[in-house]
Amino acid sequence: MAREYENLLIDRVGTDGRIARVTLNRPEKMNALSQELLFEFRDALEDLEADDSARVLVVRGAGRTFSAGYDLTPAQRTGADAIVRAFRMSDEKGRRLWQGVRAGMQRITNIHMYFWNLQKITIAQVHGYAIAGGCELSMMADLVTCANDARFGHPGLRFAGTRTSMILPLLIGMRKAKELFYTGDNITGEEAARIGMANFSCPVEQLEERTLALAERIAILPADHLAMLKIHMNRFHENMGIYSSVHASTDLDAAGTFTSQSYTWSDKMREGGLKDALAWRDGPYADYRSAVSR
Repeated sequence: MAREYENLLIDRVGTDGRIARVTLNRPEKMNALSQELLFEFRDALEDLEADDSARVLVVRGAGRTFSAGYDLTPAQRTGADAIVRAFRMSDEKGRRLWQGVRAGMQRITNIHMYFWNLQKITIAQVHGYAIAGGCELSMMADLVTCANDARFGHPGLRFAGTRTSMILPLLIGMRKAKELFYTGDNITGEEAARIGMANFSCPVEQLEERTLALAERIAILPADHLAMLKIHMNRFHENMGIYSSVHASTDLDAAGTFTSQSYTWSDKMREGGLKDALAWRDGPYADYRSAVSR
C-alpha cells in the first residue's frame, strides 16, 4: 500500500501511469523545504525507485510556486530529530560548533544527492520561485522545465553558502555561475533555458502539458533501460568531480555560518525576526520582495 505524506502529494499520470508525479505540498509556505518535507521526499524516492512501473518522475510545487527555499523555522517531527540535534551541537558556553552545523547540512545534501542518483529519469517542473534550497533541489533533476516567468536564484549566498547549486559551473559556465554566486541575483525561466539551467521555458499555462509530453516521450523506454542510460550520463559528470564539489560546498556552507555577514544575519534574526533579517539581506538589492528563502 502506498504511503501517505503530510507534505507531499503522489499521483500517477500518462500512458499506463508510467509517470509518477511528486508535488511539494506546502503552498501556504511557498513549499519551503522543511526537514519534515525533505525526510518525506527521501522516503517517496525510495518507494518510487523500487517501483518498476514508474519510468519517469516529475517533481513540482503546489500553489503559486515550486519552492521558495529552506524553511527557517524549527523542525516539529521526531523523524528529523537527528538533524535538529546536529544543528544544536554546542560547547560548554552554548556556542555553536562547526562540526554540528556541517553534520546537519551533510544529511540534507545526502538527500539531494540521492535524488541526483535516483534510478529514474527525473524532471523538475518549475513555476514561480525556485530559489535558494528550491534552486538547489531543481538542479539535482535530470531535466528542468519552467515557466517563462519562473525565477531561479540563491539569495542565501548573501549570508551563507550553498550546497548542490555548486553544480552550476557544469551547467552554465564559469562566468555566469560566478555572477550568480557573488550577487545572489535571480534570473527568469527564459534566461535559465537560454543559458542551460533548464531544458525549455514556456508560458505557465502550457507548462504542465509540455512537461508531461516530454515525460511521455522518455517513458516509451522501460524503467531498467532508462536507468542504464541515466547512469551513462551521470558517470560522466561524476568523473568531473560532482560528488567532491557538492560535499566540499556543503562544508563551506557550514563554514559560511561563521562569517561576519552570517553573524550579522543571526543578530538581525534574534533582534527583529525573519522579516527584518530578510529586509536587511535583500533590501540593498531591491529584489525577492515576495519570497522568503534560504
